[in-house]
Amino acid sequence: MGVRVKKLYPALKHGGYSATGLLPGEDLAAFEKLHQDLRLEHCPDGPLQEDTVRDIARWTWRKQNLGTFRIAEAARERASAIRSEMIPSTTPPFDFPLLGVPDPADVKAATEAAEAQARKELGEDYKFVEMGDLATATQMLADLEVEERLNAMIDRLCMSSEHFGQLAWQFKRMSGSSGLKVQAAIAC
Repeated sequence: MGVRVKKLYPALKHGGYSATGLLPGEDLAAFEKLHQDLRLEHCPDGPLQEDTVRDIARWTWRKQNLGTFRIAEAARERASAIRSEMIPSTTPPFDFPLLGVPDPADVKAATEAAEAQARKELGEDYKFVEMGDLATATQMLADLEVEERLNAMIDRLCMSSEHFGQLAWQFKRMSGSSGLKVQAAIAC
């Protein structure tokens, strides 16, 4: 029996899609406009503020496009139903164990026919079937949890660096001109 290889979108293969960002079929130009409008509104200064504005853009976009998750879920459910209808079970029924299992060639042919039917019926929405659980609210919440932890770590580092900067400033005041060299070394 041959190995079945799924076609992956390049962005999916390289992590370009996530439940918190743009999903296939969503308008990249509209997202970029939203991001640019938010940049103009908030005028970020530096990489941390840029990151914050990018997060605001992603979450605003996701909120405005929650329907994409519903479309993805409906596509996965329909593909699953097609597979259930067309692919014979490889496990014999508990009450009729003598029926045996179907021929692997029949299962392979039925699987290919089911995939072809799902692709035909779902059209462009079949991309969500290929993505699996990536385009789900559950995955979005999992991504959000990781992002919240990372943001908390960044916040702690920023607070400690602000404290470090205050110490350097106090050292400069106490030590006069020689503190400038120390402060410059600390700032680097």
